[in-house]
Amino acid sequence: MTDEAPDCPECSEPMKAGGFVLAKREEDGRRVCRSLLGCAGGHVWWRWADRPYEPLEDCPVPELFR
Repeated sequence: MTDEAPDCPECSEPMKAGGFVLAKREEDGRRVCRSLLGCAGGHVWWRWADRPYEPLEDCPVPELFR
């Protein structure tokens, strides 16, 4: 996994790592961490920690991680 966080896809502000959330991935039934990223604009994104090459997804419950 890379140490560099990307810019926010919505507002282009730099993002910071916000930790990990353990979740069940529906496609394979595995419990895997999602890495959280957030920007100063209040946008929260996540992606599967074991798939850093996949695009960021808009976090469906950002109020839990602000």
